[in-house]
Amino acid sequence: MTTHRILRIALVMSSLTSAGLWAQSPATLTIQLNQPKTAVSPILYGLMTEEINYSYDGGLYAELIRNRTFRSDWTGILNWFLIEKGNSAAKMSIDASTGPSKALTRSARIEVASASTDGPAALLNEGYWGIAVRPNTRYKGSLFAKSKSADPLPLKLALVSDHSQKILATSSITINGTEWKEYNYEMLSGSVAASAENHFELMVDRPATVWLQLVSLFPPTYKGRPNGNRIDIMEKLAAMRPKFLRFPGGNYLEGNRIETRFDWRKTVGPLVDRPTHPTTWNYHSSDGMGLLEFLLWCEDLNMEPLLGVFAGYSLGGQVVKPGPDLEPYVEEALDEIEYVTGGPETKGGALRASHGHPAPFPVRYVEVGNEDNFDRSRSYEGRFAQYYKAIKARYPKIQVIASMPVKDTAADVLDDHYYKRHQEMFQLAKRYDSADRKGPRIFVGEWATREGSPTPNLGAALGDAAFLTGLERNSDIVIMAAYAPLFVNVNPGGMQWSSDLIGYDAMNSYGSPPYYAQVLFSSCLGDHTVETAAGGAGEKFFYSATVSQKANRLCLKLVNGTSLPQPVTLDLKGLSNGAHKARIQTLKADSLRATNTIAHPERVVPVTSNMTVNSQRVEHTMPGYSIQVVDLELK
Repeated sequence: MTTHRILRIALVMSSLTSAGLWAQSPATLTIQLNQPKTAVSPILYGLMTEEINYSYDGGLYAELIRNRTFRSDWTGILNWFLIEKGNSAAKMSIDASTGPSKALTRSARIEVASASTDGPAALLNEGYWGIAVRPNTRYKGSLFAKSKSADPLPLKLALVSDHSQKILATSSITINGTEWKEYNYEMLSGSVAASAENHFELMVDRPATVWLQLVSLFPPTYKGRPNGNRIDIMEKLAAMRPKFLRFPGGNYLEGNRIETRFDWRKTVGPLVDRPTHPTTWNYHSSDGMGLLEFLLWCEDLNMEPLLGVFAGYSLGGQVVKPGPDLEPYVEEALDEIEYVTGGPETKGGALRASHGHPAPFPVRYVEVGNEDNFDRSRSYEGRFAQYYKAIKARYPKIQVIASMPVKDTAADVLDDHYYKRHQEMFQLAKRYDSADRKGPRIFVGEWATREGSPTPNLGAALGDAAFLTGLERNSDIVIMAAYAPLFVNVNPGGMQWSSDLIGYDAMNSYGSPPYYAQVLFSSCLGDHTVETAAGGAGEKFFYSATVSQKANRLCLKLVNGTSLPQPVTLDLKGLSNGAHKARIQTLKADSLRATNTIAHPERVVPVTSNMTVNSQRVEHTMPGYSIQVVDLELK
């Protein structure tokens, strides 16, 4: 074949594609607007969270200091470094004999042999891959300290540029006496360039011995919460319009061993009374994100708490047998529910009120354990029954979720998990079409199309969207769904599990294509499905149609999983005469591997267009590899 002929063929193919002729066979989607089918769960879309990929520490939780409790190993105190400026001389060590509380019994001991104003000794904290400093921003901090001498000891605190060593914000405190005390401070940055290439320094300018513990520093937080969350990440979550939060997580709930589970009792109250604990993903949790902080997160985003309780099984294979051995853990869960839901007259409610939140939190769903199908002892049947009976006896209105199928006890809800490639997710779009409507109802507590790293790509978004159309069509039985994992710190070493919805570093955050698919789907959801039928469509065309009776609008979701345009005739039976406004939001790209990154956060984002519908039949063409949400006024 000659080069000239190859070029002519290429030009013809290009012209056919641009003319919309190089496309799939036309499809017809019939939507019976006046034929309601099933109710749509009002809490279908929510969030699942756990401490993985530095989701809390180094992520959502806004603390800037890494290892604020001075944990150490054979290399020294982790993330802290001793700096001897000028002619200063000092030593840094862990003192296991003294700390400010029963929870924090150790501390950092700083012995300064010589130092001056021009040559202080300093402790440097590197933060979580740097510390973000923005112009004209107020930072609030605190620390516990004591001195060897009763004489006042001034300390200088600063945020410092890694490269220029310029002080970007500064403050000072004076340590008074030989007993442990808490000291608070603030620092204000000036007209500095926004950057994360900075660190924290604590400086001593004279000979002294000082002990330190729980050194903390926060930037402005979402809604100004003390001990609160990062504003940019919370805003991204708010855009998802989540209706519930499943916490404290899956594996994070269980722990690698029973003693390293999420023990809620050790995560409430003042930070100085929280001992911290190892996570299941090979790093340590500060427990700054404790039980009450999860509940405040729900309050800030108007979400329902979906509380997971420890059920006697850990990832390392430890199991507490049903019966008397399990009873203390059942009581632990009951006490936890009382802390969340109890009035101030109850023991748990009074404890919560003492922590600053007198009003109880409403809880309708409690999940017993997580992925107990991995328990080789096969004891979950008995463990679940024991928890179910105890919870129902004290809280009969609470719906109890089983983490795996059970036979002997009629669970109210069953938790299903799916992690697949996009082709498999296409197949799962019909998973619940023939599900038994007699129950139990379904909570898809963890799911994701796992393609792309550290955050997923457009191919994953197409798999997700196809799957979501199936959940919407079957949301009479599938009452809740939550993507997992939710977060990842994209710095080297920050990820333990790939394909995560939202990525970030110390300075910025971004949404992946599947994040935007979630935003689009939750932006338009009716209260009931309607009768639909599709003809002529291929196996990679997916849809769902819900109608809001209150808002009088159609929410139509369309997914084209092929690279070719898809002509679709929309037959809107029952649409009244007249002009109807419609908004179309489209998420698309030319490649399945197209994605967003921390450097390029908006490569694949939704584009909004508008149209007017004047008749019941609408000729529409979907782009290749696209997700569309059509919001049509029915008035």
